[in-house]
Amino acid sequence: MAKTNIGVFFGGRSTEHEISVISANQAIAAVDRTKFDVTPIYISKEGRWYTGDALLNLGNYRDIPSLLKQTEEVYMRPIYGDYNLYLANPKGMFSKKDKAAKLDVVIPVLHGANGEDGTFEGILEAIGIPFAGCDTLSSANGMDKITMKMILRENNIPVVDYVWFTDRQWFAQKGALTAEVEEKLGYPVIVKPANLGSSIGISCAHDRAQLERSVEDASRYASRIIVEKMLEDMQEINCSVLGDCDEYETSILEEPIKSSEILSYEAKYMGGDKGAKGMQASAKKIPADLPADETAEIRRLAGETFRVLSCHGVSRVDVMIDRSNRKIYVNEINTIPGSLSFYLWEATGLRFDLLMERLVQLAVKRATRRSQKTFSFSQNIFAMGGGTKGGVKGAKGGVKA
Repeated sequence: MAKTNIGVFFGGRSTEHEISVISANQAIAAVDRTKFDVTPIYISKEGRWYTGDALLNLGNYRDIPSLLKQTEEVYMRPIYGDYNLYLANPKGMFSKKDKAAKLDVVIPVLHGANGEDGTFEGILEAIGIPFAGCDTLSSANGMDKITMKMILRENNIPVVDYVWFTDRQWFAQKGALTAEVEEKLGYPVIVKPANLGSSIGISCAHDRAQLERSVEDASRYASRIIVEKMLEDMQEINCSVLGDCDEYETSILEEPIKSSEILSYEAKYMGGDKGAKGMQASAKKIPADLPADETAEIRRLAGETFRVLSCHGVSRVDVMIDRSNRKIYVNEINTIPGSLSFYLWEATGLRFDLLMERLVQLAVKRATRRSQKTFSFSQNIFAMGGGTKGGVKGAKGGVKA
């Protein structure tokens, strides 16, 4: 009996490209090969897809052109039900082999823009292939910090006060927006691109001059900017959530250890070493040393965040505690977290190989449920003589032919 073939997609056109490569290689190494086959699919920074065993050696990524010579370029057709991975350049004009693999399930391990934001998930939904992780809508809502906070606030999940605007608004209305930030939030504030993670483009501002510099820096990465009230004595806590929005479980908590106001990209992923090791390498305390009631509340808020955003698969919810009054705020959700948060699940009692197996099961379960929904009707209104009397005007009020 053929084993289920998991297609793991990673890399991508994102500032978090390298972290995705690390996370994916960790995930692939964890898969139980007695139960599953794995096909790695690397998306280059130019957006081209490649597969091959050479992608499984992190050392090869030091020289990308050399690495790609050891792989085959591939693509998928945007045709519903076609789960094949096709060769972009079949060997020989008359070669009968045009397929690199047939995928059964996809696990996206794409961090940041053009992968975690719903764009790639939309491709998978159009093809109809089972995949683990948030769908197009929940990915987009989870990735955009502005939309996410609007949804959370509407559902009585606490978030810090914020002001948001576009880069064009800022350069056209800088004075008015600065005044709004100062009146509503005061200093200090944190300025963030709305749709990036890994602390990229994020900075603190303690006065008007720093605010202007921070917004201009954030606008290099995104057109939508969010400015948040900064908790001056803040404790950050992370919790992972696994399942779907109707049935999920929460992990043990971690407390990242910061050496500055913001946990930097290097502190998250470089682990104080010369080589990148992924999210699990950053300094942290597991489990977080918190009272039982705060631990329970954070796990509840993490689960609620996952639920109201209609998430799926494995996510990580980052919360903040204001040490001055012990108030808890949800900061953000990572719908494809670094290292898939495997270290949190291992601390909770779920091995990495079983986490990967659970993701496959979740993908198949969702695909089965979706197959039971109605997406089209079998009747053809044209064959039945309907919808033709008004020419192209039809029922929607268009222009008559």
